[in-house]
Amino acid sequence: MVMGLYFLVYSLGHRALRQYFKRGSKTIQNQLGKPTATPTLGWVFQCFMSIHLLTFACLKQISNLSEQRC
Repeated sequence: MVMGLYFLVYSLGHRALRQYFKRGSKTIQNQLGKPTATPTLGWVFQCFMSIHLLTFACLKQISNLSEQRC
């Protein structure tokens, strides 16, 4: 039952992501560095894994934020 719920949520997220790219005629780089309008949800999650929020003395800073990730 839990796996069924997981696949439902994942497929809904995957569908919403592809609709967003299709509506805006946007692309993202795939694993080979080529632009694609149909990325997988897992690839998008991996792209954002290296972004970190750092806090130093009440000052917040985001590290590893590139133009592509914005």
